[in-house]
Amino acid sequence: MLADRLRIRDIRNTSTFRLTLLFGVVFLVGVTILLGLIYGLSARELTRRSDHILRQEAAMLEKAPAAALPSRIRSEIERSAGGLSYFELRSTDGDHVAGNLRVASMPPLDTPVEREEGAVAKPVRLLAVETPSEETLLIGRDISPVVDLRNHVLMILIASGLLTAIAVLVCGILLSIAPLRRVRDLQRAIETISAGDMEARMPLAGRHDELDLFAGTVNQMIDEIERAIAQVKGVTDAIAHDLRTPLTRVRSQLYRLSQSPDMQSPAARMVGAATADLDIVLDRFAALLRISELEASRRRAGFAPVDLHLLLARTHELYEPLAEDQDIALSIESTGPVIIAGDEKLLFEALSNLVDNALKFTPAGGTVELALLETVRGPMMEVRDSGPGIAADERQAVIRRFHRGSNAADVPGTGLGLSLVVAILHLHGFELAFRDRRPGLVVEIRCTTPEEAGAVKFISLAPSGQQAHLDDAGQKAEAV
Repeated sequence: MLADRLRIRDIRNTSTFRLTLLFGVVFLVGVTILLGLIYGLSARELTRRSDHILRQEAAMLEKAPAAALPSRIRSEIERSAGGLSYFELRSTDGDHVAGNLRVASMPPLDTPVEREEGAVAKPVRLLAVETPSEETLLIGRDISPVVDLRNHVLMILIASGLLTAIAVLVCGILLSIAPLRRVRDLQRAIETISAGDMEARMPLAGRHDELDLFAGTVNQMIDEIERAIAQVKGVTDAIAHDLRTPLTRVRSQLYRLSQSPDMQSPAARMVGAATADLDIVLDRFAALLRISELEASRRRAGFAPVDLHLLLARTHELYEPLAEDQDIALSIESTGPVIIAGDEKLLFEALSNLVDNALKFTPAGGTVELALLETVRGPMMEVRDSGPGIAADERQAVIRRFHRGSNAADVPGTGLGLSLVVAILHLHGFELAFRDRRPGLVVEIRCTTPEEAGAVKFISLAPSGQQAHLDDAGQKAEAV
């Protein structure tokens, strides 16, 4: 059974989430490029204007006489609005002559550069020129607005990037939840159908999207499969049912003939052999009809509480005399009472079939063990033997109808026993599994899922005598 709770790992693997993430990344890259262009063009224009102002002031000051240049610089400083302009005049020896700026190192001549000057504690755009008297004139302009713009754009880039990334993730998750839930519903429907309920269908949301188209196509396929199976099944059942009646009459006539006093010994033996062959055929027909009945009904309304511990005990009691006659040790191992909802007669039939097979294939002096265990998946029953076992490549084949293992040629049987067991277990939400015992084989009857196996719900009862109560449909079990 699929978990109802959606996990981040499941969401991030969806196509919707990945497409949303891809489009989000493309959008984020586009926004980054756009803001970068805005910043670059704005900063370039502001810098160009600053450099133009610097060159204009440098050209104006260069025209002043050398003797009047210091006073002209002081006059420009006083006129500077807001103190945005800075000046320094240096002699040919590099000594400070006038101005409100002192730079640590001289910038290259006639090339505007950006400096973070400690004297003014502001970012400054500097231009150094040489006067006609070979003195050096430095003109600076405060470019704090350009730097502030750069910082603001950078903060906008970071903030918008984070917000966009968060928005993309949230949108991806929100957009992925609904399709993922629909896919989970489709998976549950497929699990139900694969478990044998051919009446179940994949749900349609009515949106006519790709998931609805897929579900509709699968439903059409299931309709055709169900029709084909029903036709084949109907023909098989009809043949088995129609042939069983005349064969039964023939068998009765042969039996009466074998009881006739005029029957000679050779003829009596031939009639007896024919009667035995007919018995085998009739047993096969009976098994086929029984399997067909179980597979077709899928009825659980008549389920009642069944104690698996008592079921194993009854099976052990029934087969213990036969095991003693064959010199086989038959033992039972149980953790205590375990109650499930089921059909006791059918479960007893399935377990008896497995024990009968184990006794058939276990040699004299061997062991057969019945075990009832509790696992994280639920209750599990095991039939262990010390026989030849079943080859790993035959374990799927032996549960098919009429197939018999390579080591069963000399053992009487119809090849339908395990098919009948599988049908009974499937009705109860259990499955059949095999594993090596070395020597021998372990046949496991276990729940199909950790939490739910069809209609089966179980509860372990303490030896104190608690009882289990199951509702009408056998869907719940609770201690009372």
